[in-house]
Amino acid sequence: MKKLLAILLLSVTLFGANLDWSSDYEQALVDAKKENKLIYVFITSDNCKWCKKFANTTLQDETIKKRLYSEFITINMSRDQHTIPKIFETAPVPRHYFTDAQGNILYSSLGHRGVACFDAFMDNAQDKLKVSK
Repeated sequence: MKKLLAILLLSVTLFGANLDWSSDYEQALVDAKKENKLIYVFITSDNCKWCKKFANTTLQDETIKKRLYSEFITINMSRDQHTIPKIFETAPVPRHYFTDAQGNILYSSLGHRGVACFDAFMDNAQDKLKVSK
């Protein structure tokens, strides 16, 4: 019952962020190509307090929500519930990956981050894409 409640709370928190969260990475690659966006992959586990803290703080910031919605395809995968592509490490969590539409990892980070730091991560991913072109 506790596990079900934790899953429900994390899902409500993430979907409450008004972002189009998915757990289908292959579809995200298709969408990223179609929409000309990068992909943000948020890897969690069901009982991770830092994942929940990140979801309840940084991902609730209006600036972060707007930027993620407009500039990225967003993916949330729990290592306890989803089959995560092998290119991503799954421990420890939370893990953050930014990939291009071809699946190349542009930038990654580990742990809970505040708004300013996470905003800089998004900049870093976009800067890395510009350099790689």
